[in-house]
Amino acid sequence: MALKGIRVIEMAGLAPGPFCGMVLADHGANVIRIDKLKGAIPDTLSRGKRSLAVDLKHTEGVGVVRKVCQHADVIIEPFRPGVMEKLGLGPAVLCGDNSKLIYARLTGFGQTGDNKHMAGHDINYIATSGVLSRFGRRDAKPTPPVNLMADFAGGGLMCAVGILLALLERTTSGKGQVIDCNMVQGSAYVSSFLWSSLGATYGEGLWGKPRGENLLDSGAPFYDTHKTKDGKYMAVGALEPQFYSILLEALGLDEDEYSQFGDWTALREKFTNTFATKTQSEWAAIFAGKDACVTPVVELEDAHKQSYNRHLFVRDDAGRYQPTPAPVLSRTPAHLTAGSLPSPGQHSTSVLKECGLTSTEIDGLISKGTIFQSVNSKL
Repeated sequence: MALKGIRVIEMAGLAPGPFCGMVLADHGANVIRIDKLKGAIPDTLSRGKRSLAVDLKHTEGVGVVRKVCQHADVIIEPFRPGVMEKLGLGPAVLCGDNSKLIYARLTGFGQTGDNKHMAGHDINYIATSGVLSRFGRRDAKPTPPVNLMADFAGGGLMCAVGILLALLERTTSGKGQVIDCNMVQGSAYVSSFLWSSLGATYGEGLWGKPRGENLLDSGAPFYDTHKTKDGKYMAVGALEPQFYSILLEALGLDEDEYSQFGDWTALREKFTNTFATKTQSEWAAIFAGKDACVTPVVELEDAHKQSYNRHLFVRDDAGRYQPTPAPVLSRTPAHLTAGSLPSPGQHSTSVLKECGLTSTEIDGLISKGTIFQSVNSKL
């Protein structure tokens, strides 16, 4: 796999950090999660990782993390600015120990600025970035796209990109560096099109009207979802004129009467009434193979059942379907690691042995309560 031989230390956290680590692990990186001894954070994104449980309130515990980072290529830390420094694990210390270390700092509001120490979640980061103002329907309040935008797109995925860039650069410089990945900036960057397309023209224009009245934000009835007879939905994205013509033909509508950029209110009413005359499966059959940009809205739990999606999902050891890693590389593809998710401290002993500690030293750390080794370890 592409990242085979790369060792990553992931300080346990929520959502963006674990996702970043999972992406790297899926592509072959050896990811070691640093867990607390007690009150470990539940992590459903820990496949392919190992766990080292350490008490960072102990000086020796801090020393353990320093030791493993001396043998690492990357560290991912998801805390507010200053937390790692107070622990004695800031960039000055760890990069001083290991000049090749790539130190990825994944925060909400960044390392500088008025909000840097303030608590927040995905909704706050996309609100601050300006992106949330574009999500929502006409005359309705802004609606967050669950927690995908900041936590995963602008946070975890952008952090993974930063790590890969730093690893690539290190092949020429031989040096590591610090990555400042914050979710406000990441969300804005992922949404660059919203800024770059302001003033762009396409029919009635991409933006410029209030939320929910523009071409791509559900304002246009030919770029929206429509309810079917059985209470399900069809997704319509017939932006281009040729696709719009095919859409109307399949709906049995006359384009002279229902022009694409005419009266959107009347057009929406017609689309609503028309889609309500047939079930989702009936409409799916009608639009199958047609370049109308119309597809059924598939429920999350049904996505793996679709014939065109079956290679995109695999079943894990718990019987749950999981998306396969993307993108697909031809020579060094990623793969999902089999086995249950690691429990806190499951691999403490094996990880420390790899870093040069003796069994006697490790037993001493366990007896002092500095580290924890769970009983389900497979040594």
